[in-house]
Amino acid sequence: MYDNEIYSGSGAGSNTSGVYSGGNAADRDQIYNSTQYQGYNAYHTGPGNTFQGQNPNPGTKGKEPKRKGKGVFRKVMMSVSMGLLFGLFAGVGFYAVHEGTAQLSSNSNVTVGSQTGDAVAEDNTSGSGIQLTSTNSVTVVDSDISSVVEEVMPAMVSIVNNYTETGTNIFGQTYSQPLTSGGSGIIVAESEEELLIVTNYHVVEDADALTVTFIDETEAQASIKGTDSDMDLAVIAIPLDSLSEETKNSIAIATLGDSDSLKLGEPVIAIGNALGYGQSVTSGIVSALNREITLEDGSTGTFIQTDTAINHGNSGGALLNIKGEVIGINSNKISGSSVEGMGYAIPISSASPIIADLMERQTRSRVEESEVGYLGISLQEVTSQISAMYNMPQGVYVVETEDGSAAESAGIMSGDIITEFDGERISSYSDLQDVLQYYASGDTATVTVMRPENGQYVQYDLEITLGTRPADSQ
Repeated sequence: MYDNEIYSGSGAGSNTSGVYSGGNAADRDQIYNSTQYQGYNAYHTGPGNTFQGQNPNPGTKGKEPKRKGKGVFRKVMMSVSMGLLFGLFAGVGFYAVHEGTAQLSSNSNVTVGSQTGDAVAEDNTSGSGIQLTSTNSVTVVDSDISSVVEEVMPAMVSIVNNYTETGTNIFGQTYSQPLTSGGSGIIVAESEEELLIVTNYHVVEDADALTVTFIDETEAQASIKGTDSDMDLAVIAIPLDSLSEETKNSIAIATLGDSDSLKLGEPVIAIGNALGYGQSVTSGIVSALNREITLEDGSTGTFIQTDTAINHGNSGGALLNIKGEVIGINSNKISGSSVEGMGYAIPISSASPIIADLMERQTRSRVEESEVGYLGISLQEVTSQISAMYNMPQGVYVVETEDGSAAESAGIMSGDIITEFDGERISSYSDLQDVLQYYASGDTATVTVMRPENGQYVQYDLEITLGTRPADSQ
């Protein structure tokens, strides 16, 4: 009857591959009524019958088993039919939604933004004249900045500042210890004799020696050219004759851009000696412009804010636009700089005039402490708070000049406020002390003082030849 099945009953017969045993069986229906089934596929039972096997299917008589090929074909055809129906209904639904949106835009009192490429009005404004956003001019930003980095990296340097820290311990004893700190710099120019590098003032502050590392891993010693502590800027110089021809061929001079033309969301790149590990690259966007931030020393400055990672060691490095132009000088000297996603840079348009002035200064090296020049004044610091309270210039107030001192000989008077020393801005006693470290006794400099006259302060520029520090004051 069925393939591979054996039947026993009162009638005997045969089918394609089964065997029947029994007496005088006339047909299959008689066998069904009196037969015991043994096999894999029993599909029918009758009165008093029993079966043994898998997949019993009562009530089906005389049907052949389903062929797998036909079942798969039916399923495929069913899937295709369902897909066609789904596509038909989805198209109808999309058309209905599109028509509904168009109807809302044209017939209701609510103005909605158009779909990309659709024009709501010729001048792209709402009924009351409010501008509508448009994405027609949006371009894709290429995330591959490797070519820009390759072009500008030769203009980047790492700076190591070797300085001496002095202080007083808990027992009242003074101490000093040698320390090092790291930062970054940007090659911005060269003169006939020097290679000029811009960085942050706090990167080179109090330096006994400055070591610069170039892209080819060679090192050179640098000297202070000029500093501006208020803007946290400095220019350092390296004699060109101290550089090999191979180094000169491997380095480059950076191109300065225009930070005034920056836009929010514009992509930027930061390069610097992060954490002192060597030059590294991060990227992001302009998060804010003209951001006023309080610095660690309590002063304020205006910066470019970016989500580009700027860590310790990045200070003095470059913030670049996508063209590779320097549009900012990174600074990590920001209160609360541990906040993620907020880095700051000095706008290059504000820094450029100061950098140009600093490059014109005379290059000086730190002198031995015993040789530092002497002014001969007693002084009082005019802080920003005192300046605001009493309407006085910020700087160093001269309480008294010593008889026969360099200050008295230069014409400095009691009541004067020293605001600059040889072009260096003097805002505090520490500023004056730092700048004097580069002037020996006998050196000549220009001291700028603000002198009270008739209820207002008048500026005087006085030439001074520094004296020798008395033995009892050393």
